[in-house]
Amino acid sequence: MPDLESFYDGLAADYPLIYQDWDASLKRQAGELDAVLRGVGGGSVRTVLDAACGIGTQAIGLAELGYQLTASDISQASLDRAAEESRRRGLKISFLQSDMRSVHDLAGDGFDAVIACDNAVPHLETEADILQAMRAFHKSLRPGGVALISSRDYAGMPRQGELINPRRVHLQGNHRVILFDVWAFDGDHYDMTLYLVEDSGVGVPTARAIRGGRYFCISLDRIQSLMAEAGFEQVTRLDEAYFQPLLVGVR
Repeated sequence: MPDLESFYDGLAADYPLIYQDWDASLKRQAGELDAVLRGVGGGSVRTVLDAACGIGTQAIGLAELGYQLTASDISQASLDRAAEESRRRGLKISFLQSDMRSVHDLAGDGFDAVIACDNAVPHLETEADILQAMRAFHKSLRPGGVALISSRDYAGMPRQGELINPRRVHLQGNHRVILFDVWAFDGDHYDMTLYLVEDSGVGVPTARAIRGGRYFCISLDRIQSLMAEAGFEQVTRLDEAYFQPLLVGVR
């Protein structure tokens, strides 16, 4: 997925702008994931593999709660940013560059939990690719270990033309940074371009476009079935536990 790698390399420096307050989001998401891990893991989850860590939005927050993290991502620039953020907080996280489909080959096995959050899995462009990733997650876990997958539910989404998805506006005095996406649909896939518009309040605003974020419009029900096919048991959907629906499976 070379275009996806370039997309996240280009986004790494600005990724926190996607959130109104990235530091607050770290703590909130970690608290929500911690509650789920404690519930399904019976308090026994200590080691976590974050198979799509980005700049560390989930991994850093969980590490601050005392979990032992190994974190991987396809984007080296994102990993570099995550490592910088974790060092600044005095955390010890092991980072490695890997595609979700081959994460077991580098990270190994025996983890108490594997996570892939924030709509990472639909970056894989076919059901065969997602099944391969689910099998890699399954192999990475100890018996009784758990997988947490968060994703948009694309069931019923119109899939034609182009769609504007507003993100947010950051204000600093008269200075505005405005973020929005354009999703260009191509059958069961869409290509996302993220736009960052900066307006200092004087003169002409400047704009940048970060291209290459391709997604597969797969339903959560289908991901759930692929998790079961990969060997996960007790695969359930939680709609209120996290900011996106969560799929939970047990090895």
